Amino acid sequence: MAETHVLFVEDDDVIREATQLALERDGFVVTAMPDGLRGLEAFRADRPDIALLDVMVPGLDGVSLCRRIRDESTVPVIMLSARADSIDVVLGLEAGADDYVTKPFDGAVLVARIRAVLRRFGHATGNGTGGGEAAGQPEGGVLVFGELEIDTEGMEVRRGGEQVGLTPTEMRLLLEFSSAPGTVLSRDKLLERVWDYGWGGDTRVVDVHVQRLRTKIGQDRIETVRGFGYKLRA
Repeated sequence: MAETHVLFVEDDDVIREATQLALERDGFVVTAMPDGLRGLEAFRADRPDIALLDVMVPGLDGVSLCRRIRDESTVPVIMLSARADSIDVVLGLEAGADDYVTKPFDGAVLVARIRAVLRRFGHATGNGTGGGEAAGQPEGGVLVFGELEIDTEGMEVRRGGEQVGLTPTEMRLLLEFSSAPGTVLSRDKLLERVWDYGWGGDTRVVDVHVQRLRTKIGQDRIETVRGFGYKLRA
């Protein structure tokens, strides 16, 4: 099996070197860069399987680097932030990051989060998409919700006949909703099913991804049920 190539952008020499060694001990190939500009160059040259970006790096900060990567690729991105309550966490997610880890972090936890992201990117079909029969008249793997069409076999989404570009995480989130249209899914349940969290996680990850998904498929297509979660309008 091919080795997983990680791009790691971190300006703190101690953290960068220690984390690189820990990841390499777990079998990852790591390209470590001390600033965002060199991180962008390395991304374009190496096309890694996943990117770990510290929010506060010189040259090109992590959030801006995430945007640049997302403009060019759907490769998974995990942001690293020193403060769990920082606005930078939300900004990173809004820029297209798939998850974040708070510093200081345990090496085993970081590896677990990396593997969780890679698992869902390798299996973009999500869980239980066969439940889509409730969507009305699926034909050839296509679910239809008004002007929204979801091709569960080709992994494509169209809105009003125009193709919609989704990241793998957004696609998995949409597939979860479409597998049970009209059913309220809690944030914790979505964290478990989409982000592969077997433990408690930050529900901001869900909220930001739902908002990003709404901007692409229609603001009214996913309804907020206060105090419970979200549901897809059938």
